[in-house]
Amino acid sequence: MNDFSASLSVSSAALASQARRLRHVAENISNVDTPGYRRKMVTFKSVTEADGVTTIHPGRVQLDRTDLREIYDPSHPLADPSGHYDGSNVDIMIEIADAREAQRSYEANLKMFDQTRQMSSSLMELLRR
Repeated sequence: MNDFSASLSVSSAALASQARRLRHVAENISNVDTPGYRRKMVTFKSVTEADGVTTIHPGRVQLDRTDLREIYDPSHPLADPSGHYDGSNVDIMIEIADAREAQRSYEANLKMFDQTRQMSSSLMELLRR
């Protein structure tokens, strides 16, 4: 595999990984008020291909095991006799920070992909002359 293909492979794998991370952050944000919902976290693993190129791929989705927030609302259908029920363990500030980090990583990999594509096109143009 030539260097251009390797660079495109690394960038595209990273784009897919960050897109998956953004999807789970969006799920977490949309379920912030869902009783009993546990925050999903994406892990990443590095995979070395047969040609020696190491790429990043999303691993298994893990559930955050921190305690669920206890909410007092005696009128809620899930409330126990004391009037409490388990909310979610999603912290909106952490999710916003994760979304920004994933977005910036996605943009950086997209720029790298585009620059590699432009260099490859320029090289082809030079070779045609």
